[in-house]
Amino acid sequence: MSHIRVMLDYFHPWPNSAGLYVARARRWYAEAGLDVELVVQDPGRGDTLEYLARGEVDFGIFPPNRLLARRALHGQRLIAVAAVNHRGLEAVQTTRSTGITRPRDLAGRRLAYNPTPRGRAMVRHLVAADGGDPDAVITVDAGARELTVDDIEAGEADATFGNYWSWDALRGELPEDRRVTWPVDEIGAPRYHSYLLGTSERLLDEQPAVVRDFLTATARGYASAAQEPAAALELLERVIPYFPRPLIARSLALVAPTWTDAEGRWGVIDADRMGPYAHWLAEHGAIAHDSGWDRSFTNGLLDVTA
Repeated sequence: MSHIRVMLDYFHPWPNSAGLYVARARRWYAEAGLDVELVVQDPGRGDTLEYLARGEVDFGIFPPNRLLARRALHGQRLIAVAAVNHRGLEAVQTTRSTGITRPRDLAGRRLAYNPTPRGRAMVRHLVAADGGDPDAVITVDAGARELTVDDIEAGEADATFGNYWSWDALRGELPEDRRVTWPVDEIGAPRYHSYLLGTSERLLDEQPAVVRDFLTATARGYASAAQEPAAALELLERVIPYFPRPLIARSLALVAPTWTDAEGRWGVIDADRMGPYAHWLAEHGAIAHDSGWDRSFTNGLLDVTA
């Protein structure tokens, strides 16, 4: 049996990883001859892509912009083999008390987020798309922190960017009717896959059957997690017991529809998303260039009937 290490997309598991846990629990990986270990990153040693580049994991979940940046700047032989999400999961969040009613109102207000080149570009894009002045937005550097609506009410910022509408934006004690949450793909953001599943080109070249079998079992896992959320919730509670059940359940219900495309397929990476998004990232200085974006992924190992 082949031992396979898979690195998740965050500092801890959350419902976006449900399909992997289901596939392992149902022994679909084992039936394919795969002994799958699910791990999370140590930020002191880099993100998921760094682990992949060093050969310390076999598969990983990561944002497409980071993959494109590494391939453009360092020529790293990393490749996406499946899409996990078919929507952007990021949101702008504020509260009713701030008086912010649309993205252009962020001009002159304190917006908390991680001001990476891509983050800054997205904020500017969203404010400008609504007719606001992006130069007037006051950046509050939140780093890796995920501020909640409670932090906004406490005065740490007037709004946040980057929290996921299917996870971080659900946290906090503030009542729902006092929250304002705008998914970025509903307020003018370019279309993109929030997360891709990838590997090294070396593994793809040397062991394509392993990649194919892993993807087939993973697709079954995600389908089962969407169709049987109660069973998936039970598995998730074992790996993230420090979050309340209602939060996990609501997150799972929100994120599950993003796992499939308009035709109901899991995993298929959309070139009509990847190409324009790569162009947008390059145009805004978030990646060195967009040449070769079409070689950053393949759908060739997917069984779209799974």
